[in-house]
Amino acid sequence: MLEKIWSEYQTGLRSFLLSKIANEADAEDVLQEILIKTYQNLDKLQNPDSIKSWLFQIANRSVIDFYRANGRSAGLEGESLWYESSEEDAKQQLAHCMQPLMRSLSETSAALLQSVDIDGKSQKQVAAEMGISYSTLKSRVQKSRSELRAVYQQCCQFSFDAQGNVLDYEAKQSKSNKC
Repeated sequence: MLEKIWSEYQTGLRSFLLSKIANEADAEDVLQEILIKTYQNLDKLQNPDSIKSWLFQIANRSVIDFYRANGRSAGLEGESLWYESSEEDAKQQLAHCMQPLMRSLSETSAALLQSVDIDGKSQKQVAAEMGISYSTLKSRVQKSRSELRAVYQQCCQFSFDAQGNVLDYEAKQSKSNKC
């Protein structure tokens, strides 16, 4: 299995590394480290469909480790890293999906999420506007978020990093009219 994965992604990983590391020999060394990390952690991969995201996450961290080890982290800019921009792209794309999916929720749930998560109002402020206690509002917001999460999970397949951040997603072929 490792050989198949490596033969499929080695060229892309090498190109990625050469775009981040000027010295070709250093890039090859980092590529070998990625191979070792892949071998050691392949059994920990939760979703085989996210192998590409997972490998490039390892590559991104390996580049950061390389620069840290060589004392050159100052020259490494966060916006230029594949993983950073990919995570942001996924979040932006998912944000565009949020409004239509929120319409599938009850009017009350959608209005709560709009106020708190989209408009950025504090939960205390929304509770005061609605004339309900803060703890009641917190419970309703959590319930609304759970409902929205369920709709997202019906419509999309997600890949997450170790911290639970969305790395990538793919639309599911769903028969649900909510998607």
